[in-house]
Amino acid sequence: MNLRTALLAATVLAAPMAAGSVAAVAQPVTGPYVSLGAGVNLKQDLDIKSGGGNLQSELGPAVVGALGYGLGNGFRAEIEGNYYNNKFNKVGGASGYSAAGGHEQLFGVMVNGYYDFNGLIPMVTPYIGLGAGYEWANEQGLKAYGPAGSFSAANDSKGSFAAQAIVGASMPLAAIPGLSLTAEYRFMALIGDRTYSGTTTPSVGAPYASSVKVGNDYNHTFLLGVRYDFGAPPPPMAPAAAPAPMAAPAPAPARSYLVFFDWDKATLTGRARQIIHEAADNSTHVQYTQIEVNGYTDTSGSAKYNMGLSIRRADAVAGELVRDGVPKSAIAIHGFGETHLLVPTGPGVREPQNRRVEIIIQ
Repeated sequence: MNLRTALLAATVLAAPMAAGSVAAVAQPVTGPYVSLGAGVNLKQDLDIKSGGGNLQSELGPAVVGALGYGLGNGFRAEIEGNYYNNKFNKVGGASGYSAAGGHEQLFGVMVNGYYDFNGLIPMVTPYIGLGAGYEWANEQGLKAYGPAGSFSAANDSKGSFAAQAIVGASMPLAAIPGLSLTAEYRFMALIGDRTYSGTTTPSVGAPYASSVKVGNDYNHTFLLGVRYDFGAPPPPMAPAAAPAPMAAPAPAPARSYLVFFDWDKATLTGRARQIIHEAADNSTHVQYTQIEVNGYTDTSGSAKYNMGLSIRRADAVAGELVRDGVPKSAIAIHGFGETHLLVPTGPGVREPQNRRVEIIIQ
């Protein structure tokens, strides 16, 4: 199978990722998630160690499902189950043999570790990963045809340790918080030789038992899929409207607090620490389920840089809340970059009121 076919498959699978109009601002994966992907597998020529030559195959289907957990800082881990199926169609490099038949089915379990590059692109999160596990290779009806007869190793399975490298990108969907589209390329290798038993049927004489030994099994896989993050934050909430003034009762304590920052800074001023302390103190007098800490920037600088700056500002405020006695587990940190401006401006404007972090006690 040639490189042009593989590149065409990758282009077809990646096309839906260009649909930016349905995307939301990407957020770090936090907590448990599930994923499912489907696509095509390109198997490299499989070396025949017992007699020379190689087995060549066609593009085949691939399905991968996983259950994982994100740490909220770019790192995540998962357990994966997979299935691949490729049809053999040719024998290369072996004298007297040309055609081949049968299928190779791969199915196994892998443990993968990933790192997500959060904040590089507002709507898309690139990621890389490495995995290791165990794969079963089922040679189903394998045949190599030649002038001296045919070799067949039907339904013989062997296990092998496997390793893989993964490169991909995810794009969250605004319509369903927590749901993301994914596009991936995977290189997986079954490590070591495997020997399959079968039968050789010569042109003259009776069939006899034989075996075929093959080498490392290399696979290039292109997948399009979905991932659902159970810990994804809800869409940002607007600040609660101020209650109507009442003559007798004292007004209810504020549930929303704004902390402002100097231009291109994520350090807290003295006034900012006072506001954070007030928010932490008031949180002990009300019932709440979560404290949201949402970071924002003005429109000066690039969208990529501003996304990272907004997250650093939110981290600084969250850290101060923890020092003031708020449980870390009660805080949800979000970065929104230069979106959701408090004072609408054009691009490249240093508006002080847009350089802020909003604390929302829910």
